[in-house]
Amino acid sequence: MTRTPNKALICPRCRRLINAGEKHCPFCGLASPASSWKKYIFALKMDDGSNLITWIIRVNLALFALSLFIDPRSMGMSYNPLHMLSPSNRSLILLGATGAIPIDTYGRWWSLLTASFLHGGILHVGFNMLAFYQIGILASRIYGPFRMVLIYLGSGICGFVASYLSGVPLTIGASAAICGLIGATLYYGRSRGGIWGQAIWRQIGGWALGIFAFGLLVPGIDNWAHIGGMLSGALIGWMVGYEEKSKSSAVHRALAMGGILATGLALAWAVASALYLMLAT
Repeated sequence: MTRTPNKALICPRCRRLINAGEKHCPFCGLASPASSWKKYIFALKMDDGSNLITWIIRVNLALFALSLFIDPRSMGMSYNPLHMLSPSNRSLILLGATGAIPIDTYGRWWSLLTASFLHGGILHVGFNMLAFYQIGILASRIYGPFRMVLIYLGSGICGFVASYLSGVPLTIGASAAICGLIGATLYYGRSRGGIWGQAIWRQIGGWALGIFAFGLLVPGIDNWAHIGGMLSGALIGWMVGYEEKSKSSAVHRALAMGGILATGLALAWAVASALYLMLAT
């Protein structure tokens, strides 16, 4: 007589081989390890965060294309490469641009979440996404994907709050959040020290100096958002800690998923309302 073996699976948290019928992982204690959503959530922790970063880039690119589609007649076709394929201010406000006008005039406080995913031109979105991929991968390895998300979303909000308090009328772009990752990585390099820490400090310090120089030389750059994002990123990095000091906790995962959910809902509302107004006019 043959016997059918028990099905096995890999625990999403500790990556040990266990029985699929286990109610708790016998090694790490994770409840319902066979749950499909837990497989997805903990899978984010097992790689360098590149899948998550890729999805964020896709959302940015999709929203950029949508911002051009909503108001194509006002699309910028300037010979200036910095303004090539520029969405109109109307499109950007509808999709969640932030600043004094959207917040004070229309009460769109939620735009502090959405503005990080909008861009003002093809070079703007291209440069930001390239920078985000490079710095995001490094920050994710240092802090883990969940804490990287907390730093990215939190510093984006803080950067735009600084911009709003300084009176900037309309602002967009992922650079505030990217500056947050830079600030957090600079904190790591200084805190860790040693040859590796010094190498990170010098490498990312070059990015920081380049961004500030670009902001001073090129008009129309929201330097307040960059400064606010970088300082808040360093602060959040200090608050949450990095992988070498402490592993990501359930609190980090819950906060990151909450931030992703809130951002997703805000973006969905902005897109739905923008498409509704476009079809109604």
